[in-house]
Amino acid sequence: MIHINENYLKLQANYLFTDIAKRIKAHQDRRPDQNIIRLGIGDVTHALPAVCITALHTAVDEMAADDSFRGYGPEQGYAFLRDAIARNDYQARGASIDAEEIFVSDGAKCDTGNFQELFDTAIRVAIPDPVYPVYLDTNVMAGRTGCYSDGRYEGMVYLDCTASNGFVPQLPDTAVDLIYLCFPNNPTGATITKAQLAAWVDYARDNKALILYDAAYEAFIRDETLPRSIYEVPGAKEVAIEFRSFSKTAGFTGTRCAFTVVPKDCMAYLSSGEPTSVHSLWLRRQTTKFNSVSYPVQRAAEAVYSPEGKAQVMALADDYLKNAAYIRKAFTALGFECVGGVNSPYIWINSRRDAWDFFDLLLEKAGVVCTPGVGFGKCGQGYIRISAFNSYENVQAAMARIKTALG
Repeated sequence: MIHINENYLKLQANYLFTDIAKRIKAHQDRRPDQNIIRLGIGDVTHALPAVCITALHTAVDEMAADDSFRGYGPEQGYAFLRDAIARNDYQARGASIDAEEIFVSDGAKCDTGNFQELFDTAIRVAIPDPVYPVYLDTNVMAGRTGCYSDGRYEGMVYLDCTASNGFVPQLPDTAVDLIYLCFPNNPTGATITKAQLAAWVDYARDNKALILYDAAYEAFIRDETLPRSIYEVPGAKEVAIEFRSFSKTAGFTGTRCAFTVVPKDCMAYLSSGEPTSVHSLWLRRQTTKFNSVSYPVQRAAEAVYSPEGKAQVMALADDYLKNAAYIRKAFTALGFECVGGVNSPYIWINSRRDAWDFFDLLLEKAGVVCTPGVGFGKCGQGYIRISAFNSYENVQAAMARIKTALG
């Protein structure tokens, strides 16, 4: 008989955002007349940059003629996009990343979830708490944890992120093999200094560990003292993989394009202790399981790096940061403690009560959707995440409703 992977049964019944969607639907069934303002899931609301649309149309036109038609592209991505990424995102900032070390994909969610496939199920994994659920759930699916109890899985090393440490995890007091980090952070909006990041790189080098570094929100950094890439830290190329996305920065959530950097210097180890190239493993995995991103979408992503594209993407991020600043100011004026909203599109708010209760309160009384922090981990209880991905007018309306609802 056909047997299932029983590790899937360890997962909580529903993905966080599925639970949120169900609650919203139930509310709308009760209140069909109420206009819901969504500041929960991190989906963008502004259109693609004009320069990307032009590139997309041009590429689609190429597909309409035999002499310019493109079929299967290289699994790692087209050279024109990989070269642009290497030059603009890394070499321009002093990080010696080569185009061959870049792998274009259809989303950072996919890559951060899939990368763990390369490693033994017996490795010891460390994740922050609170954390983006995909990091944790994919390791549960792979069989690296025990059962779920009291908000956590057995066998996982949790790195508490709380107000006392500025929501930046401390180094573990035990050796771990695989480490997930995300900055600017989802969900807390916290940022990390270069010195703090260097401590993690040193730890990984000392313990022959690997860091999976999610930098999907780096375009929102305005403080030039903060690192935008882990490869700004010396030695990081030996111990770190970096994930980035065009989703939030250029509005590609529906168009789908991202990339992962896998340096050729990065090594993992056989059971014998012999080093093995992680780059070669990921290349083999991608060429087996992935056919890359469509040609028109990669041309649209390439346009992000044109002078016009850089200006348009900066303007998009600035609009969302304007929203974030307004939200943070409004909640602070109401007496709430907030993190994020600066160098980040997320605001992490101490709700001073059960996270789901506060979610329900804002939905019922204000018609505003947030994300309950406990959905990101045990340390998220008592917090909510507000997303700045909406129009400024909707953000203003939402904050006015919340002020009224909270009396």
